[in-house]
Amino acid sequence: VSAEENAACVKRKRCEGSGESCSPADWIRQEDCPVGIRNVGNTCWFSAVIQVRGYALPGFLLQEKRNIAFMQELRCLFALMVGSNRRFVDPSAAVELLRDAFRTSEAQQDVSEFTHKLLDWLEDAFQLAANGNNPEDKQNNPMVQLFYGTFVAERLHEGKIMSNIEQFGQYPLQVNGFDDLDECLEGAMVEGEIESLHSEQTMSSGQERWFSKLPPVLTFELSRFEFNQSLGRPEKIHKKLEFPQVIYMDRYLHKNVDQTHGRRGEVKRLKDQLTVLQQKLEGYKNYGSGPTKYPLADMLQYVLEYATTKPTNVSPASVPVNPAAHTEPSSGDSRQGPFSCILIHQLCDRLSTQRTHIHKPFTQCRPPIEVPLQPAPHSVTEEELYFVRSCLQRWRAEVESTTNELKASIDKVSQALEGMYSDNSLCQVPYRLHAVLVHEGQASAGHYWAYIYDHANKRWLKYNDVMVTESTWEELVRDSYGGMTNASAYCLMYINDKLPYLIAEDTDDETGQALKGMDSLPSILRSYVREDNRWLQQELREWEEQYCQAQLYLVLYLAPCLFLWKSFGSLHQAFHEEYSRLYELSQEETTPQQDPRLQHVLVYFFQNQAPNPVIERTLLEQFADRNLSFDDRAISIMREARSKIRLIKPEDMDMDEYLQWHDDYSMFKTVFAYLLTGLEQYQNGKHNLYLAATLFKSPDANDVAEAETIMNECIIPCMHLMVRDSVSQEDLDVIELIRSCWCSYLGQDMDDSLQEKLSEFLPRVLDSSAGMVVLKEPPKVRKSPHDLCSRLTAVMESIHSTSVVAVK
Repeated sequence: VSAEENAACVKRKRCEGSGESCSPADWIRQEDCPVGIRNVGNTCWFSAVIQVRGYALPGFLLQEKRNIAFMQELRCLFALMVGSNRRFVDPSAAVELLRDAFRTSEAQQDVSEFTHKLLDWLEDAFQLAANGNNPEDKQNNPMVQLFYGTFVAERLHEGKIMSNIEQFGQYPLQVNGFDDLDECLEGAMVEGEIESLHSEQTMSSGQERWFSKLPPVLTFELSRFEFNQSLGRPEKIHKKLEFPQVIYMDRYLHKNVDQTHGRRGEVKRLKDQLTVLQQKLEGYKNYGSGPTKYPLADMLQYVLEYATTKPTNVSPASVPVNPAAHTEPSSGDSRQGPFSCILIHQLCDRLSTQRTHIHKPFTQCRPPIEVPLQPAPHSVTEEELYFVRSCLQRWRAEVESTTNELKASIDKVSQALEGMYSDNSLCQVPYRLHAVLVHEGQASAGHYWAYIYDHANKRWLKYNDVMVTESTWEELVRDSYGGMTNASAYCLMYINDKLPYLIAEDTDDETGQALKGMDSLPSILRSYVREDNRWLQQELREWEEQYCQAQLYLVLYLAPCLFLWKSFGSLHQAFHEEYSRLYELSQEETTPQQDPRLQHVLVYFFQNQAPNPVIERTLLEQFADRNLSFDDRAISIMREARSKIRLIKPEDMDMDEYLQWHDDYSMFKTVFAYLLTGLEQYQNGKHNLYLAATLFKSPDANDVAEAETIMNECIIPCMHLMVRDSVSQEDLDVIELIRSCWCSYLGQDMDDSLQEKLSEFLPRVLDSSAGMVVLKEPPKVRKSPHDLCSRLTAVMESIHSTSVVAVK
């Protein structure tokens, strides 16, 4: 019935779905390639879910009658996805019916909300088809059998175990605080202990969940959005979360409670042991009390190399060094003790205070004294050297031995943790990853697509609206794990790996042969799809007829108008003049303050030797721009340019190549914009560094507040980032300069309010590892050509003149 009702409006839908701008090559489905779904205005959420659910449902979904309008449309849509010759189909009718069920009509919908509603509607439709609300009928409902399972919720209340059984469809999992899917499941199945307030005695109660029945299609909903109370808006969680291609669910089943409980206790013990071992190893690998830390074994080796370096013949009195470094320890020196300890302290003092002597020809007449390239003791006896060498070598051997033992223990504990649930008794219920729904963007907006595994051809396919392309597991991981970009998995669909009927093709009842494509559909739907394919062929014929007529018209029209073209030739003249101007501009030498490529796309094309058809069409598109039609002559040129563009045959222009060149130029401008933004931020940052110190001493409270803002938002976060990884000596010198500047205020008289402000951020200046660093939002990137040209000139002049960037 639904197919017959849809047949009346087939022709109208096909014309709307194909689009006038598409060529016939874009309409036809490629061999062995699934059908895409057209985006009809912020409907990628619909496409992603329907493509996943459509290819996950077995054939009986297409064999039941629908008495709900949406189900009728959905049934026909699934049929087209199976047997259509089109590369993509139009879901407008189903989408329009769906939009009435949501709160708004224009906003992009949430995949979770839509998926829940879709499952509910499908379940209700099958229930209506069964003509009853009997609970037994509900258990026989195909949607319940496929997508719904049950879990047992147990909690301890006043010493008694309370339990109840609940049904679930999509199982929600938190992402924050977890690194992989198993950790998410452990966190969801076991809740922390909660103090009970319903009894006179304070008792602990916790809750555990255990799956009592897993559905054949197990769907995990990843909670990647949270509400920011301070900002009053939702935010997306971009944290990385790994998930496997095969997950074993045995450890989460109610029948394995005792076995899992015992292993969870062992896992907790091993994790605590692993934490202690890692902390001990970290102490050896990053040793020291200052901001910069080094491996302890290397530090001992460095001191040993210093002690064994050949002493210099230059006397200490002739070399200008810090006298404090050579002061012998007094009787009250805190470093009094064994001879080896005193010597080590002296060696460290010399390492930290010795500087390269700088010859000053105008203030000292004698030539500089040659000193050894490597620091070395001025004098050391054989007895001292023997004692120091033996101690340092023994300590270094002890450190290396302890480090190796810690690494071996960490590896052993890690292997025990990895194999805790990998024995055969807990690998009996495998679920294989079938589909991944991906969201790219932020909480307020974004784009959805899906990855679905093609079991027959053992490959991953990417369903991105109308585009269905072959993909790889590596690409899926890059787009789905999160943490690297603003794209991440939103929903994971696993199927029971021991139920082959889920992925098996339908077979003929008589011959037993696999049914593919149109053969797998009921007769009424086969007729519907054949009708749609017939309309596709008619559309192709109509397009070919129109194309042939247009070619004939151009031949008959172009010959008599050729003379007029040469006579009046407004476009021809303008084209030649603009082409010559831009070509000459591309030959000009690039200077640090000017880059001709930023002025026009054709300059970029000329310098990179783009094909002539690409250059000529780009220039024609410029003259065809309606915004340039400011007088009669410009309007005439615009019309001629548009006519010229329409004359270009498909075989005369490779549009993929044309678009690729323009994409390359867009990427060039984007990269250049980020470069300029970085240079501007760098120049302004140098100014802020000195401005903050100056403003803080100002008697004006506004100046002090500005100085505090600069330190908290600009200077301190950058210091934290600089020392996070390997840091250069130049960066260390800058950091020490900043610290010295602000520490100098401690000895100065200042108001109590200034003293309080200084005490708030000075600890974070001195210790780069303390507290949470909150970075500002990155600056907005502007990419207009005029803007890029003026910004390049301003920032380069600023760099050369060491002034602050000021772009109007």
